[in-house]
Amino acid sequence: MSATLDLQLASDCSDIPKLEDIQLWIDTLFLHQQIADKEMTVRIVDDAEIQQLNQQYRGKNKPTNVLSFPFEMPELSLPIDVQMDESLSQFLGDIVICAPVVKRESQQQNKILNHHWAHMLIHGTLHLLGYDHIEEQEAQEMESIEIAILQKLAIDDPYQNH
Repeated sequence: MSATLDLQLASDCSDIPKLEDIQLWIDTLFLHQQIADKEMTVRIVDDAEIQQLNQQYRGKNKPTNVLSFPFEMPELSLPIDVQMDESLSQFLGDIVICAPVVKRESQQQNKILNHHWAHMLIHGTLHLLGYDHIEEQEAQEMESIEIAILQKLAIDDPYQNH
């Protein structure tokens, strides 16, 4: 069980995790959730790009740490003799992470930078899988999954002391 990642680096930050770390974090989530091979894009950006996306898609004119864009298969009417490309059903979607925000948050919250990166990637990927945290019960379920996956990576509960 593994993820095929398209990593896009659009940030000048020097302390972005290595592809191998990102792959490990997402593969650990896939194993925990028993998800077979899927594809996703991880785009790492700076403040300006994430602020523009946050404004456009969430109506919030400020930078944020992570945005998730689940892939939705368009409904198509194909001729009977034409088959849909199966690889499209393997695509989960896109995660956009703001490197400067993740770095600032890790410093403000006294977290190890790579641990915070792992949490943000896992959090964003769970959104791609349909999890959310708007309702209290949903938030508790999502947080418990995050904590369990991070534990497998020897990373402390990111919600402690919050």
